[in-house]
Amino acid sequence: MPAMGTSPSLGQRLQRLFLTGLLTLLPIWLTWIVVKFVFGLLSDLGRPLAGPVLANLAQASPRALWWLQDPWVQTGIALLATVGVILLSGWMARRVLGQRLLRWFESLVARIPLASTIYGSARKLLDILQTQPDGTQRVVLIDFPHDQMKSVGFVTRVIRERGSGRELAAVYVPTTPNPTSGYLEIVPVEKITPTDWTVDEAMAFIISGGAVSPDAIPFSVASAKAPPRDPET
Repeated sequence: MPAMGTSPSLGQRLQRLFLTGLLTLLPIWLTWIVVKFVFGLLSDLGRPLAGPVLANLAQASPRALWWLQDPWVQTGIALLATVGVILLSGWMARRVLGQRLLRWFESLVARIPLASTIYGSARKLLDILQTQPDGTQRVVLIDFPHDQMKSVGFVTRVIRERGSGRELAAVYVPTTPNPTSGYLEIVPVEKITPTDWTVDEAMAFIISGGAVSPDAIPFSVASAKAPPRDPET
């Protein structure tokens, strides 16, 4: 630390500028990584369909449509095609015909051993996260990885211990910033700390690394059950 009345050295100024620049660019970089991953995934889904179609159009009229063979153009059109399919699927799912097609597809997948397990598990997880279980809050805090630390988790099911009948909660603990990977913990119901968060609020907390969060949260079962304190008292 420099003495009183002396200006910081060149190395210290460069270090401060580097840290300031790093903290400024880090959120932008993380946003770019996530957006690039999502857009790349969506464009890869539509590329097998859009690629041959664009290639045939370019070959049919090479002078006018040569630009359709540009990789950026194919990526953009593949992305738009995938988004269009997703929107069309959402619109169809709200119609009787779409629901019938979905049930037909699910019955078809159910006949394939490995696919039925993967699809059924993913379908149940998404359905569970959209509803609140009986007797417990969906978004909870659990002691993980030890009793002096808490992790945000989603209760997917409440089961009972064989013999004692004690209630146990199956809690999915997602990782940051990618909530699609995580851990599955079996926790006694009396050990979980309930919250008043919605699933969307919990997802924002996880993806942002805790930057998007309420000002106060319960950290123990006792604090979760206690009434909120009046800040003026």
